[in-house]
Parts: sequence; structure tokens; C-alpha cells
Amino acid sequence: MTARLREIPYNYTSFSDREIVIRLLGADAWDVLNTLRGERKTGRSARMLFEVLGDIWVVRRNPYLEDDLLDNPKRRQMLIEALRHRLHEIEVRRQGNELVGQLLEAAARAVREFEAWFAGTASLRARILRRLAGVTRRDNISFDGLARVSHVTDATDWRVEYPFVVLTPNSEAEMAGLVAGLIELELTIIPRGGGTGYTGGAVPLTDRAAVINTEKLETMSAVEMAHLPGVEFEVPTIHCGAGVVTKRVMEAADAAGLVFAVDPTSADASTIGGNVSMNAGGKKAVLWGTALDNLVSWRMVTPDADWIEVTRLNHNRGKIHDVPSATFEIRRFAADGKTPKGSPEILLIPGSRFRKTGLGKDVTDKFLAGLPGIQKEGCDGLITSARFILHRLPAYTRTVCLEFFGHASEATPAIVEIKDYCDAHADVLLAGLEHLDARYVKAVGYATKAPRAARPNMVLLIDVASDNEVAAGEAASHIVRIANARGGEGFIAVSAEARRKFWLDRARTAAIAAHTNAFKINEDVVIPLPRLGDYTDGIDRINIELSIANKLKLLDALAEFFDSPQLPLLEDDDTVADPAQVEDKRQRARALIETVRTRWAEYLAKLDAPLPTDDPRLPPHPSPLTTFTALRDKHIRVSWKREVRRELHQLFIGREYTPVLEACDRIHKEVLKSRVFVALHMHAGDGNVHTNIPVNSDDYAMLAAANAAVARIMKLATDLGGVISGEHGIGLTKLEFLDAATIATFADYMKKVDPAHHFNKGKLQPGADLRNAYTPSFGLLEAESIILEASETGAIADSIKDCLRCGKCKPVCNTHIPRANLLYSPRNKILATSLLIEAFLYEEQTRRGVSLKHFDEFGDVADHCTICHKCKNPCPVDIDFGDVSIAMRNLLRKQGKKKFNPGTWASMAFLNATDPATIKALRKPLIEWGYASQRMGHTLFKRMGLIQAQTKNPPATLGRPKLVAQVIHLVNKPMPGGLPKKTSRALLGLEDASIVPILRNPAKLNEDSDAVFYFPGCGSERLFSQVGLATQAMLFELGVQTVLPPGYLCCGYPQTAGGQADKGEAITAQNRVLFHRVANTLNYLDIKTVIVSCGTCMDQLLKYEFEKIFPGCRLLDIHEYLMEKGVKLEGVSGEKYLYHDPCHTPMKTHAPMKVANALLGGGVVLSDRCCGESGTLAVSRPDISTQIRFRKEEEIRAGVAALGDGSQPVKLLTSCPSCLQGLARYSDDTNTEPDYIVIEMAKKLLGENWMASYLARVGNGGIERVLL
Repeated sequence: MTARLREIPYNYTSFSDREIVIRLLGADAWDVLNTLRGERKTGRSARMLFEVLGDIWVVRRNPYLEDDLLDNPKRRQMLIEALRHRLHEIEVRRQGNELVGQLLEAAARAVREFEAWFAGTASLRARILRRLAGVTRRDNISFDGLARVSHVTDATDWRVEYPFVVLTPNSEAEMAGLVAGLIELELTIIPRGGGTGYTGGAVPLTDRAAVINTEKLETMSAVEMAHLPGVEFEVPTIHCGAGVVTKRVMEAADAAGLVFAVDPTSADASTIGGNVSMNAGGKKAVLWGTALDNLVSWRMVTPDADWIEVTRLNHNRGKIHDVPSATFEIRRFAADGKTPKGSPEILLIPGSRFRKTGLGKDVTDKFLAGLPGIQKEGCDGLITSARFILHRLPAYTRTVCLEFFGHASEATPAIVEIKDYCDAHADVLLAGLEHLDARYVKAVGYATKAPRAARPNMVLLIDVASDNEVAAGEAASHIVRIANARGGEGFIAVSAEARRKFWLDRARTAAIAAHTNAFKINEDVVIPLPRLGDYTDGIDRINIELSIANKLKLLDALAEFFDSPQLPLLEDDDTVADPAQVEDKRQRARALIETVRTRWAEYLAKLDAPLPTDDPRLPPHPSPLTTFTALRDKHIRVSWKREVRRELHQLFIGREYTPVLEACDRIHKEVLKSRVFVALHMHAGDGNVHTNIPVNSDDYAMLAAANAAVARIMKLATDLGGVISGEHGIGLTKLEFLDAATIATFADYMKKVDPAHHFNKGKLQPGADLRNAYTPSFGLLEAESIILEASETGAIADSIKDCLRCGKCKPVCNTHIPRANLLYSPRNKILATSLLIEAFLYEEQTRRGVSLKHFDEFGDVADHCTICHKCKNPCPVDIDFGDVSIAMRNLLRKQGKKKFNPGTWASMAFLNATDPATIKALRKPLIEWGYASQRMGHTLFKRMGLIQAQTKNPPATLGRPKLVAQVIHLVNKPMPGGLPKKTSRALLGLEDASIVPILRNPAKLNEDSDAVFYFPGCGSERLFSQVGLATQAMLFELGVQTVLPPGYLCCGYPQTAGGQADKGEAITAQNRVLFHRVANTLNYLDIKTVIVSCGTCMDQLLKYEFEKIFPGCRLLDIHEYLMEKGVKLEGVSGEKYLYHDPCHTPMKTHAPMKVANALLGGGVVLSDRCCGESGTLAVSRPDISTQIRFRKEEEIRAGVAALGDGSQPVKLLTSCPSCLQGLARYSDDTNTEPDYIVIEMAKKLLGENWMASYLARVGNGGIERVLL
């Protein structure tokens, strides 16, 4: 890398200076600059020019900086004046140089355009709002940084231009009106679903782009039996809006005992519209084909803002290329979607046209005989809904996992053998055949099933299905024998759970790019099955060449190191190196490196040369092995560790040489970072090979090597009779490899249907490749890295850098509810956080002052998190955005930028208090009066009709709403009433912090009685004291000795989650010390269990190391403890139970639903999703809670419906105090009655008057007070 590669400041991207200059000033300017450099006429003037370009570049690619300057004319004018001042200084110094004058003219033009952009942007935003005002809601039109950065890229992270506006329409009916409006506004339209594309198909190529996000189009029908045109009998179908997540359709089909065949690996986040426009497929494509094969019909908006409805006739319910021809009926409608336009058109397409003969997948033909929408990648219209056929999977399925420990070339033929066997078997269907190579096996953390010490080199996962159970079992056994014959081992899963676990590793394949900060080049070629072995050989050859080239680069770096006469040595009073000996070792090291280099270079130069048959390293073989086959099969190795490192360690023995060896290891680590390799995983049954190359996007040499490898891979695929894309599409990344005739045919089609380029302007057209694309990168920063390291922003940036943008976090995220106007998924928040960190860095470097608005936006991202930590589990690279949000809140607090929130302040004051008098004083106004006032406000506002609009269609929550709206959010769901007037401690008379209470039932106490330590926490003790009392009452009834903490204590979790880490840590430390004192005082009690009745308390107490406080103890939720003791309800009739499992479930030892069903006698239905309370969220950000509650209310209603009609309310039970409060808010609207499981059990087992009875009994000789 030359020193002049990146001199433009504030460049937090993969672009070099050349690309930025060309982008902002034009290619001629770069040529002029190089000419001046050649004449050595650059210096201070060049640096000032680069400052100008750096300012423009960083602002124009960061919406947060753009918006800040738009809102602050004074700051904007200061920046413009600074740019012009630098240009003036260059003019003063140019001394009549004509070339410098040309550069100045280009730069002045760029500054004028930059200045004009702000006025133009403000004007166009106003026009957009006026034009679309009657078409969709105002908060469906987004210009903010979060919305724009969320839609600037897909799963690739390639970016070209930010969208000007993002639209999130509520319904299909709005689509044509939006398209018409955007056409009037001269904006290009980019359809967008889940953003999971791997080729940049939805990446805007122009800065005048409007992205239409279809995620709110979530309408999905029930499974319907339908008469299809030309089909004799009814077929099961399902109708979906474009925004329906693929996984939801799969689950709906599964619930009906059927299969939805369109199952890409991105099913957790991809949407139906994207599946149709890309013609997506997955593992089931081997049996039923891709999206097109399974489509009955689809609707789309055209570039004329009209409608098209395409219906397939004479559906064969199988692979479309198997029929002689496929017939489609195309009906056109006016903008209202109802008025027909012209006569229906019949499109007859030969079956052979859909895929290249002999291939199971092929999406390279973008024209596809003019079939609208399919494989067009959003270029000819916007898919709004579709109907699919569903399939019946045979009754018995077996999943087979095959592990091959020999070389892939020996194992790969097993794929063809398995496919041929299943195809020939009359009673068996091959329902899935997936492959992972050695690199993927390592990346996903695959646990070897065979009793071997090493990981396998290849893994195959196979689903075989049959209506004959014996046939399914025999087929699975035969497949295992196929593997055995090739040195592999096989394992068969029968149960649904075992089969699910077998497939889990396949879902984590995106983790291959974790070590390159989540950037990879992703290619999905299709190879004829008989040629898969040749393809893997070709990839092995590429990998061997790349590996040797990287190792030669390492040897060159080591040679340069040892060429230095001054080696780093450790010298002190005890150690002094002998100069003569050092020189001797240096020369020997150089000789070693040269010898090894010669040997490795010869391997690389003579890969196809035969090796001597008497080579002792080679096994007996009938024909001579080439260098390539010997390296491929690991008979000979190119090993840094064995051939170089080990020799250097033997050479440089001694304490004084430690720095030399450490330097060698550092060099190795640095060079290894730039090593390019190719990893494979396949939908092996149809030859669809995902060929992935992880790359550090800020390493130009690495990118060049990777791109060269891609070119070889594409040529290899086509030479073997394959195609360059099977399901990912073409987009930006593969256009250069598409043949000119195919591009020209598609261009002709686009001239016919969209001559004005209203949709996806430039895409799939000549030149629309990666030449203008960049990725964000902190990898080459210097001054910025110092700033990052010196602040907590560095730790935050580091914690999110591996995000793959795969969207697997979306389904579980409580702040990603599109139809509630809530689009704050971890994926989107990570993209926004990265941009805000860039904004902080830029403003810190320029010393113009960090905008306060950025801190507010940073806080807004952090606020939109319930800290449920659910996103970590599906994340392939284990990012927990709950932890990131906590770090962001802490950063804001430490910098004094966290805004005061009265709700948060009051909550924390109540939780932090430990003095009984203070708690009593706070409880009266906050709980008694506050809750009553809130309920009164709810009643009043509801009568006035101010609540319904807000809860029916929650508004967007970007920033804080106005005061009136905030008040309505605060009262739109009523708080619970009828709470106990006192805390549980006050009712028991145990508020003295100097005593340790021990509660026991004298009548049931015996030598075998358990002793437990019960930590009630704030919610179960101060707020819902009936929870703590019910827990104590049940333990009392069991004859358990219950030790309570001395005085009122908080676990420290609310403080930690709220961004007060120091306070949380202090509380934790104080409590741990206190509990050690308690344990010493009560050392005569054998406490083996610590009981909690709150999930956040459980999460925090897990950090207390209780096993060191009460040796051998364990933490259990009260409900788990009761289940283990055999306590349960029996003979309870007429009761119907929903169970809300808290986000912070306290049940860590047993499955929560298992516990709930065991305690309540079975029949309990799970009510999923967050209740919206989330600790203090409902009082600190009630606007966000309104959105979350929108989704939860849907879930409760569905649960009540599933339980059937009943005369009395359904009991909605939980095991979290905060959730109990949250669930109480739904009672009036859903006819449910919230309560705690332990309270319900106390009522049923101890009687309705259980509380008064318990207080009387425990107060009569049931309390021992031990002085601490």
C-alpha cells in the first residue's frame, strides 16, 4: 500500500483517494492531480484540497451530519466558508499554474453543488410531503438518519447513494398512489422488503431515490383450498402480502400440516415480495423448486402506476422446468386496482426457458420471456402480494447428518449418489440436501458427532421423507452406508426436536465473515451435479494458490525484518546479547527464510507437475500425484508453524531473543489478516453452491485478490456448464460476469416497460456494477483510532462491528414491529449507531463542536431497546444489542448528555431507597396517588376520544413526542388498582435492616426441612407485595425455613440497565458483602437454594456468585422450586390460563412452559411478545411502550381466541412483577385477568383469604429475628 492511497481526511470508508476525487471532481481531476504529483507540485495546497473533499465526502454520506447542517444554517455557513477559504488559499499559492487552476475550478464547482444541495433538499422534502400527504400517513414518510441508513444497503454492506426518502405504507391500496406521486416528483423507486439481499439489488444508485419498504404489508390469509385455473382438484394455497416474513408463512403452513416450499436461509427476515422478485429458493427447492415454481398468482404496481395481476394456468404443482410449457395470464388494471385495462394477455413460455438445462436453479435470465416481476429484482415494478401453493410432506421424515473426514474430492461424489438413490426410490422423497465445507464447519462452531478429535472436512445434512415409516428408515440407513463407503460417518435424527437441532448449524453460515468485520463477497453459482467434484477441485486450487501467495508475502515481510541489522532484543542488567551471536542467528534466519521461500514458490509455480513416485511423503498410488493433488490431500504441506516458526524458535533460544520471536508472530498475524480464502456451502441437491470470500474491505490488495478469485470462480462455473447465480440474483456484484447478450435483452425489455427508469434506475444496466460502491470502514483510520481508543465509543463500535445485517434479530426484537410504526431492529440500530459514531469522530476531529442533536439521536437509539437480550440467541456472531444499549446509556450519562426524565427519576428514587420511612413517603404519592391519577386520566381521555387513535395506529417514535401526545401515551392503558397499602416487610413488621428474618411454620418444621434464602426484590416487595407474600406463604406451607435479606434491597439490575452502571455495581458489591455476613451469621443453617420471584433479579443475582456465599447452593425461581416439590393444582375446572413468559424469564433451570403446565394442571397457552412495561420504559418512554403494547394486545387476543369462548375472564399469568403491571393494562380491552402463578396457586391451595391467613399464622411464632 502506498502512502498516498488515503490522504483525504474523515474518510471512514473503503474508498481510496482516487475514488473520492473521481466521485466528487471527475476522472479528469484525478489525472491532473497525478500529473502535479509527478511534477512534485503538490504539498500544502493538496492537503487543503483534500480537506475540502474530506468535508464534502463525510457530510454527503452521513445523513445525521446532513440533517444537523440542514437544521443549523449558521453551522452550515461556517462550513461552506471554511471550504471556500481553503480554496482561496490554494488560489493564492498556485502561482499561475494552469493544472492547479483546473483542479480549483472542479473543486469550486463541487463546493457550489454541495451548498446548493441543502436548499434543494429542503425544497424537495417539502414537495414530497405535500404530494404524498393524501396518499399515506405523515409518519410513513421518513427523511431521518435511521430510516435512510437502514435502507442504504442490504446484507452485503455495499453502498452507493443514500435514499432521499423512505416510505413505509400501511397497505397494498396505497401503493399505486405512492408510485404515481414519486413519478411526478421525478424520484426513482426502489422496492424493498427485509433487506436480506446478497447482491445489492435494493441498493440505491442515485441520490434521488425513494425506497418503498413493504414490511407493513403483513396481511396473510388462512390456508385455503382453491380451484386453480386448469387444475382438476382443489389445491391448498396461502395468500400473503409482500411484507410477510417468510418464516411466518412456513409456520402457518406447518400448523396446517403442510409445507411452504420457499425457504431461503434468510427466512427469519426475508419477505414474500423479495422472494418473488428474486425468485428465491432454499433447501426444499430440490423437491419443489423455487418461488416461481410455487406461485399461483401475484400482484404488482407497474412503472405507469397501474396494476398487473399475473396468474399461472395449468399449474403442475412441481418444478416448472419439468413441463413442456408454462402458461401465464396477465391482467392489467387502472390505478384503482379494479378497473380492467385491455384484454387479458396469455404468455406461453417453454419450460426449458426457465433454467439452463440440467440445473436445478438459475436466475441469470432477467428477461425470462417478459414474465413481469419474476427475477427482475424490483426493476419493472413493485410486488405487493402473492398466492402460493402449499405441499403435503409425507408423514415420516428422517434427518441424516453425514460427516466426512477425508478430502472433499473423495466425499463430494456422495452427493450425486444420494440424489440418484432417492430419485430412483419409489417411496422416498429427498426433501433437503445441504453441504458445509471445512471452513464453514469451523465458522458455525460445529460440534463433531463422531467420536473423533478433529472436525470433519465436509458435512452433509439430508432430509428424506416417506409415507412409509419403514421406507424412510431404510433410506436413511442406506444414505449412512453411502457415507461409510467413502470414509464418512452418519447419524439419523427421528424426533422433530432432534431433527431441528441437526439443522441449527446450517442457519449460522453467515458467521463465516465474523473475522473480517462481517464483510464478504457472496457468490451463489450453480453447477451440474456430476461436475461438483470438479468444481470443489477448482476451488481447492484457488485456495491453495491464495494460501501459498499469502505465505510468500509473509516470508517477504520476515525477510525484510531480518534484513535489518538492528533486531529488537531484550537487554537489562541480567541479560546482554552477544553481537556476534546475534548476527550469526540473523544470517541463519535469512537463509532459512530463503530456503523455505524457494520451496514454496516452486510448489506454486509447478502445481501441475508430477511428484517423484519414490517421494517418502506420499502414500502408494497407481499414477503419479501432482503437486496440487498432494497439497490438496495434505500429503505435503506449506506450513508456517512447522517449517518456519518452529525453526525460528529453535534458533532464537534465550530470554534476550523474546522480542524477535514476538515481532515474527506480529508480522504473521498482520499478514494473515489479508489472506483471502474461498468457503463453500451448498444446496447440494440442486447444485447451488454458495461461494463466499470474507474480505477486509479496507485492504485494497485483499479486495483485488478477492475480486480476481471471483472472476476465476465465475469462469470455472460457466466452463463446467453452470451459471453464475442460482437464487441471490445479479444486483451490483455479478453484473460484470453476466454476458452482454443477456444484459442487452433485459435492457430491451426495460425500454419497453419502463423507458423513463422510474424503478431502480440504473440497476441491471451496463456499468451498474461495484465501481461506485463502497463500504464503511474504521480499519485504516489513524487519528480517529486514537480518539476511539480514548473513549467508550470505541468499545461500542467494537461490539457492533461484526454485524452481518442478516436480520435474524428482527423476529424476536420487541422494537421491530412494522405495523406499529416501530422499525428499530438491532440491525437498523447498529447501522445508525455506526453513523453516529462517525459523526462524533468527525466533529471531534474538526473541533467545530459535537452537535447536541447527535447526542439526542444517540439516546433515541438507546431508548428503543427493552434490554431483553433476545437478539443474541439468533445472531450468528453473538451481538447482544441489549448490552450495547446499556453501554450507550452509560456513555451519555458520563458525558452529561443524558436528558432528564421525570418518570425515570421517580422510578429510580423509589428503587434506590432503602430507608423504610423514605420508601413509605415515596410510595404514597408515586404508587397510591400516582396510579389512581393515571387511571382517572385514562378514563377521562378515553371518554374524550383522545386515546383510541393512538392505540389503534401508534405513531412513529423518532425523537420524543410533544407534551400532549406524551401525556396521552402515559394514560392510554390504565395502571393496575387494588394494590396492597403497605409493602410486604411493613405488613410483617420486618423493616429493621439490622435483623435477618427467618420464617418457618413450627407445625411443619422437622430435621429434613429445607432452608432457603429468598430475595424478593423491589417489585415483589415494595410494589406488588402480594407476590412476595404469596411466595413466603407457599414456602411456609411446605415447611421450608425461609431466610429474608435484612432490610429493603434492590438487586442493582434497574440501575445497570438504565445506564447507571456505577450505581448498579455499587449496589451489587454492597449486597454481596452483606450476604456473606448473613451466611456467616446463619452458618448453622444449610442453605442450598436461593429463591427469587423476579426475572431481572435472577439475571443480576447470577452475577453474585452465590455458590461462594452459600456453598453448593443454586438459584431457582419460586415456581421451579414448587414444581420440584410436587406442588400443583388439581381438579381446577372452568379456569383458562394464558402464560406470559417474561423477557427476563426467572426460570433458568426448567423450561418455563413446562413449569407453568406442571403447576397449573396443563392446558396453559403461551402468550408471546413483550408486555411493554419493560421495567421503567412505560414511564420513561410511554410512546415506545404504546407501540410495543399494540403487538402484545394482538397476541393476547389470539391467545384468548385459542382458548375458546368462556363466561369468565381468561387468567393471564406471569412470573415478573413489572410484567404483572404491564399485563394489568390489557384487562379492559382483552377481557383478561392478570396475576402471578404463585398467587393463583396460593388462592387455589390456601384459600381466597390466603394473605390474611398467612400473616396471622406467621405472626404467631413463625418469625425468628436474628441480629446481624
